[in-house]
Amino acid sequence: MRHPIQQALQEVREMRQRILEKQRFKGYSGRARALSGCIALLMALAMRWGLIPPTSEAYLLGWAVVVMLAFGLNFGALIYWFLYDPEVERDWRRLKPALEVLPALFAGGVLTLTLVQHHQYDLLFGLWMTLYGLANFTSRHVLPRNIAWVGWYYLLAGAICLLTPGISFTQPLVMGLVFFVGEWFGGLVLHYDEHPQNTVWAFLGLPNPFTPHDTEI
Repeated sequence: MRHPIQQALQEVREMRQRILEKQRFKGYSGRARALSGCIALLMALAMRWGLIPPTSEAYLLGWAVVVMLAFGLNFGALIYWFLYDPEVERDWRRLKPALEVLPALFAGGVLTLTLVQHHQYDLLFGLWMTLYGLANFTSRHVLPRNIAWVGWYYLLAGAICLLTPGISFTQPLVMGLVFFVGEWFGGLVLHYDEHPQNTVWAFLGLPNPFTPHDTEI
């Protein structure tokens, strides 16, 4: 009796896994996300090296440029997926998971404007990290489950920024490094979910140097 029951349970698990795979959202690009993290780090370095005037207003404009570039990269990858992936069939309902993060982004924009109006620039890093962490965490039902760790990472970083008085808006490397690490982590999670057989070298578009090659004799 145990064998048929175990076989039935295994079939149920496999069916559940197939359903989850079917429901998983594939519209986000891991590489676009990692590139967004690189942009954030480059902007932080530009601020740190004095290429941008060391004022809160100039820094805020710099981070706004990062947001626009990152949004363009990821939104562009999303549109490409929607238009050219044969499994999507240009069904607008497949974009629902991407639309569900818009309320968090809207709230982030409103809270950012509120803090800027009150000249509370030092709270912005923590606010952005916390809201972005929530967006990642709430997406764990339609994205790979490891994306929840990315959410916790941003939530923890945001809490540290909000609770540490010494962290200032004029310390751009805090923001740049946190988002560089987080976006690379998130990008790798998405990439390995789509291509589990690939290595980090494939993620970078490079051949694996550790793969043995056949030599002719």
